[in-house]
Amino acid sequence: MTTATSPDPAAWTSTIWSPLAEAWDFGASAWPPAEREAYANDLGDERALIAVSAASNRSKADQDPTTWLPPATGYRCQYVTDGVADKTRWGPSTDAGEEAALSQVLSHCPNAPVTVTLAR
Repeated sequence: MTTATSPDPAAWTSTIWSPLAEAWDFGASAWPPAEREAYANDLGDERALIAVSAASNRSKADQDPTTWLPPATGYRCQYVTDGVADKTRWGPSTDAGEEAALSQVLSHCPNAPVTVTLAR
């Protein structure tokens, strides 16, 4: 999400594409507890958990693409494509603002197929 590098493991953390608070607001609140836990710890798709700098993770917090995109502009197509895959895989809905933000970024991306294995 950034171009930061560091040999110090403490500088890094992991994050999920769709913040838990957002997923909760857009459908995960109706999921059984085991399904919410599986979502938060999804190891079934390499795009679900992202290694990021701690600073980048704090910057993103629980924002969606309407208010936050990676500062590394060269990563935005990958980030948004991964996000669409995550939303498709798990099924939390999106609102009109998020759809518009995703579409705007994707309009500048190469047209490449995205394969998704549904989790639910």
